[in-house]
Amino acid sequence: MSGLPTELLAAYWTLAGDVYPGAPSEVSPFPLADRAAAAAAAGYTGMGLVHEDLVAVSAAIGYAGIRRILTDHGIRHVEVEFLNDWDLDPLSPARRASDRVRAELLEAAAELGARNLKVSPHLFADPPPHVSRMCDAFATLSEEARATGANVIIEFMPFTDVRSIDAALEIVAGADGPNVGLLVDTWHVFRGGIDLAAVAAIPPRFLKGVELDDAGPAEGDPFDDTRFRRRLPGEGEFDIPGFLGAVETAGFDAPYLGVEIISETYRRGPLDVMARTSFEATMSQLRLATTDPLETAR
Repeated sequence: MSGLPTELLAAYWTLAGDVYPGAPSEVSPFPLADRAAAAAAAGYTGMGLVHEDLVAVSAAIGYAGIRRILTDHGIRHVEVEFLNDWDLDPLSPARRASDRVRAELLEAAAELGARNLKVSPHLFADPPPHVSRMCDAFATLSEEARATGANVIIEFMPFTDVRSIDAALEIVAGADGPNVGLLVDTWHVFRGGIDLAAVAAIPPRFLKGVELDDAGPAEGDPFDDTRFRRRLPGEGEFDIPGFLGAVETAGFDAPYLGVEIISETYRRGPLDVMARTSFEATMSQLRLATTDPLETAR
């Protein structure tokens, strides 16, 4: 029997519509109630919410309104994102801007009972990262988040200064809090040339988040590739069942798997189609990962 979770969380971009990371506005054109209804109809039990959209929706209906929508549609799992520049000099303009986002994400995590608060390394920076500074800052951030009940998880990415599992583990192990960990996304694993054995070897206490997506052959600038050309799980060249097997071997014990589709063509489709196709494609890969080969052969 598989130890993998069978519930899915739609990461923000999966149901956000025609917006993308770094767009002039990251606010979804779809009302939250419509997104939650589409997610629930497809089978999702979780949703991710990005900072700019959270600010806009909470200003319109308040956190009580957000909670009501999520509850009415059976959305039990929530993640909030994405914090950058959290380790810079506190007096720098970038850090002051980051601290404003930080306060709002921590508030959202507390109000919505978020399981994970997602943070980024430094975009377009070459390794090695400033490990000691990042460890200290990550420890402080995790302590602040602990009061909300949220984990703080760092997403290693090939176009940042934290590109490997080992580098990310050095930071979270140095922070060493009960709510620190990694977010492991198939795109960043396979595009980063990371062996699945490294995924399987992640200490289970640090494996706090998993996101699934797919892609064809690498094309152009990696940052644009990840924002505009992802595919549904099973429609590209990534070994999704193998990745899920590595995640299971590592001892991943969260209640859900995340699905993060960021695609220029996909995001322009109808909301219900995005929800249904992303859910069904991911569940198909999960079934492949959890099917006993002996049973299949019979």
